[in-house]
Amino acid sequence: MAEGQGYGAGVAAPPFKKLPMKAPDVAVDRRPDGTVYLWSNTAPGERPRSIPHLLDQRAGEHPERAYMRQRVPTKPGEPLGRWREISYGAAKATSDALAQALIDLGLGPDAPLMVLSGNSIEHAMLTHAAMKARAPIAPMSVPYSLMSTDHGKIRHAYRLLRPKAVFVQSHALFAKAIAALQEEAGGALLVISADETPPEGVLSYAQLAHTPVTPAVAAAMEQIGDDTVAKFLFTSGSTGMPKGVPQYQRMLTAQIAGSDGLRDGARDAATPPVTLDWMPWNHISGANVSFNGAIFAGATFHIDDGKPLPGMFETTIQNLYEVSPEVFGSAPVAFGMLADAMERDPKLRASFFKNLVYMGYGGATLSDDLYDRLQALAIAETGHRIPLTTMYGATETQGITVVHWEAERVGLIGLPLPGMTLKLVPSGDKLEVRVKGPTVSTGYHNDPERTAAAFDEEGFYKLGDACRFVDENDPGQGLIFDGRVTEDFKLSSGTWVSVGTLRPDVVAACSPWVFDAIITGQDKNFIGALVWPAPSALQLLAAEQSDVPPLGRLAQRIAAGLAEHNAAQTGSSRRIGRFTILLEPPSIDAGEITDKGYVNQRLALDRRKAQVDALYATPLAPGVIDVR
Repeated sequence: MAEGQGYGAGVAAPPFKKLPMKAPDVAVDRRPDGTVYLWSNTAPGERPRSIPHLLDQRAGEHPERAYMRQRVPTKPGEPLGRWREISYGAAKATSDALAQALIDLGLGPDAPLMVLSGNSIEHAMLTHAAMKARAPIAPMSVPYSLMSTDHGKIRHAYRLLRPKAVFVQSHALFAKAIAALQEEAGGALLVISADETPPEGVLSYAQLAHTPVTPAVAAAMEQIGDDTVAKFLFTSGSTGMPKGVPQYQRMLTAQIAGSDGLRDGARDAATPPVTLDWMPWNHISGANVSFNGAIFAGATFHIDDGKPLPGMFETTIQNLYEVSPEVFGSAPVAFGMLADAMERDPKLRASFFKNLVYMGYGGATLSDDLYDRLQALAIAETGHRIPLTTMYGATETQGITVVHWEAERVGLIGLPLPGMTLKLVPSGDKLEVRVKGPTVSTGYHNDPERTAAAFDEEGFYKLGDACRFVDENDPGQGLIFDGRVTEDFKLSSGTWVSVGTLRPDVVAACSPWVFDAIITGQDKNFIGALVWPAPSALQLLAAEQSDVPPLGRLAQRIAAGLAEHNAAQTGSSRRIGRFTILLEPPSIDAGEITDKGYVNQRLALDRRKAQVDALYATPLAPGVIDVR
């Protein structure tokens, strides 16, 4: 929020709360062909030997400290359960016992453990145990098990990895997915369940957690090195079936070292940080950045069973009454829900900002409007603005850039993490992002063709995204996300449309009525949009008293939001000409939406071709609204 914005002309914005990170210090090498190389002059911190070694180190330093907490499940409609917890010392002992059990069952470097369940203490302990046994762990997206009708993606993952065993928190909940994997395994798959009384033929997590430990565990850990595969994480499947990406121990520890290199000041070892996090452990943000970062910090990690979805975010809000984290990270949609709740409830606002040092968003750009609302709440509670950071990366790379300073705006992707080198290659009127460094994987498991295509002649991984400098003459101000190179298109006039930057702005302009949108217009004379209504919006409209049907009122409000958006634009590359409302939700089986909740623009356009064509029909097709 710049001077005067939101405060009246000439009124300076309050200062930011101090962000304990070093200021930008980057080196730039510009080549005659327009290619730019960019890296941080700040050195990374010291890398831990491995993640399981790091857990054991923290257990030795503070064995009684609470490591992980999670609510005891309750039935729908009942109050949230009490927090159950495991200490660092108990986590070491339990993961040692489980590692021995996995070794006894034949798991190891070529016999992975697949996980179908969501985040849990048991899932965390098996993650550490599998790493100790050098058995790669492969956490799968929960929607692949519970929302898919054909279980095609977990079948694909099974065929790619051939796991020796699979873990589920609840056998009954995941019974259909287990049956699908048993078909692939010919019935020979070992299943581990956290149920109090597992079904016959299913191994008991509780019993495995009491396996007597032999020297085999220490021997396995002694063999862990930088090139040991810690886990397999799968891409979102935006270009077909998800690709399996090996996550080596060096990638995980280099991520920690890069982040620690930016830290300004020593940690207070006597006061553990407190975290509250819902992000799924089948993606780098939750599985590696948050999960491993908490261990490095010696934090007490609270598993948030809430999610930024209608009917589920209430759990996050209830948790925030009891847990006041130092850092809160989530998707922009969650910050919108949180702002709504805090604007209604000063008690929640006080608890949220009590210990907060900064907020982190990712997965999409935060709108300026939401940024202003969050800062207004922070100022009202603390008298200061709160820094908002973000990290940019991919399954193949971990986080490679970060905003590590008090930025006056949102939309940045930051600057390179210490130890990483960015290569920005001209692509039309954009700069395509490529990266090299210790956090980058070697490619895709058992897929040499896609692996070869993913890297350029210098060994830089090609992300397919574009970026630009905030200020070409001052690189230290950071980089801005400039869309997906493969999603952009030209109008019939030859004007380029940047889908990656336009789509979140359209959604923000139609807030809170729109969940997401598909941008159309290749070789057409104007841009169109297919929009999905937000579930909460339909609920609000249904509760209103009006002679106009809810869908009609929804169309009116979306049209008003787009008209306001169009009025602020200066060219055809940013104005929406027509839109229509999609009532069929995006299909995860068809690949329209990834397990992260991101819409796959290319596949959605193909699947919805008839609705795209209707946007450009003459005369105006039923259900199409013109906002020009």
